Amino acid sequence: MEIDKAIRESDDRWLKTKYNKAIYVIQRALALYSIEEVAFSFNGGKDSTVLLHLLRAGYFLHKGGQNCANGGPSDFPIRTIYFESSSAFPEINSFTYDAAANYGLQMDIIRTDFKSGLEALLKANPIRAIFLGVRIGDPTVGQEQFSPSSVGWPPFMRVNPILDWSYRDVWAFLLACKVQYCSLYDQGYTSIGSIHDTVPNALLSVSNSLSSEEKFRPAYLLSDGRLERAGRVNKFSSGSGHSPSFSNGLISADLHKNSLLTASAIAVGDEILLGIVEDQLGPLLCKKLHSIGWSMSQTVVVRNDVDSVAEEVERKSSTNDLVFIYGGIGPLHSDLTLAGVAKAFGVRLAPDEEFEEYLRSVIGDYCPSDRNEMALLPEGITELLHHEKLAVPLIKCKNIIVLTATNFMELETQWDCLIELTRSSDILAVMEPYVSRLLKTDLSDVATAKPLSKLCLEFPDLHISCYRQTRYGPLIVNIRGRDEARIEAAVEALSKKLHPGAFSEINSS
Repeated sequence: MEIDKAIRESDDRWLKTKYNKAIYVIQRALALYSIEEVAFSFNGGKDSTVLLHLLRAGYFLHKGGQNCANGGPSDFPIRTIYFESSSAFPEINSFTYDAAANYGLQMDIIRTDFKSGLEALLKANPIRAIFLGVRIGDPTVGQEQFSPSSVGWPPFMRVNPILDWSYRDVWAFLLACKVQYCSLYDQGYTSIGSIHDTVPNALLSVSNSLSSEEKFRPAYLLSDGRLERAGRVNKFSSGSGHSPSFSNGLISADLHKNSLLTASAIAVGDEILLGIVEDQLGPLLCKKLHSIGWSMSQTVVVRNDVDSVAEEVERKSSTNDLVFIYGGIGPLHSDLTLAGVAKAFGVRLAPDEEFEEYLRSVIGDYCPSDRNEMALLPEGITELLHHEKLAVPLIKCKNIIVLTATNFMELETQWDCLIELTRSSDILAVMEPYVSRLLKTDLSDVATAKPLSKLCLEFPDLHISCYRQTRYGPLIVNIRGRDEARIEAAVEALSKKLHPGAFSEINSS
């Protein structure tokens, strides 16, 4: 029980919360399925290493804290699946087999393609559920903690205990528990694929003028978990004459015009959830970001509660390039936004003399010199964004921008200031704007469903959506992208799939 003991003795309350949730998912799965009906997919990476030790602790706790018949920390009865690939790093294979020996893993090794091997394994064994180390920021999206396997795959339940874990959570766990992990992570690798598409993360590079050899810091020193996959290189066909190249995303000042940057917006306010007021800033932020080539991944509303704010900030900051948060800024008892941001990043609120001077110039005598809670900012991660049009600077905490706007006009002013500040800093990358074409038709959903589905397959680089402003009004199709030629080609392709005049354009932007 060294894993459970290490977490219980840790001062990291956020990690304890994530650990308890993961253990609950594991225990729930072990209550639903017998030990013969579950398996664990292990690939030697950091995420599945975390899951290995969570399963060890979860199984022990599920058995009531008592060892199995023969007892011992190296007895792990859950069947383990390992896909052995010729393109895997030797260090990954070595670590995997060492872990199997150390923890008594019952390894089923698949050397064919994974799908065929899994089909054969499930046909020969009564496996009904497989534990996976999937996290919400991974390319595999759309899963829940319990998700049936995809269409075309053998039927089993995918169990994802660490789905809501961030890059920070993974390393906080591995370091707190002092367990072994693959040695590549100490060489600057932050996300490991195959030998053909993975290099050390350039953000961890250490320059040394005395040596020509490039060195890298360990993966757990990467400060921004959003750049975890920056070490995945672009693949080139053999004989192309090109060497692999990679981009570290936000650290490059020359962003490619087709780069995809995403943002989220968090509105804090019980009044919105109670239906007393309407969130008007979220939709406006979507339009503003769209105009500079960004995509809005989500807008959410959370309660005036420190834990609710912290949980949402932690989740959104680890999966988006920027997060805008508004509401809950001020001296009232319900203004808890900054406290939630501080908790999400594990820092305390501390007085900021510079910010307090700005507040004093605005509210005068209402700002007592001995104590001003409005001037308490997240310590060590706060940057004040100054602009002559703003009476009080905006607050930036890592990739979180705290807006004080309460209406359209205030948001317009703060947005314009952000765009101007971008000219002299890298706060907000301005890229090629998205272009949209809006088409309408009086055809039914049934008549248009198949042609539109085919169009999506033919133009995967475009975003194609449909909506109706009224239930029996015309169907409006929005085709969005950055390449006008591609959008025009999509419009022409759609017109050919139905009779002439089925769609008409209502505007373009």
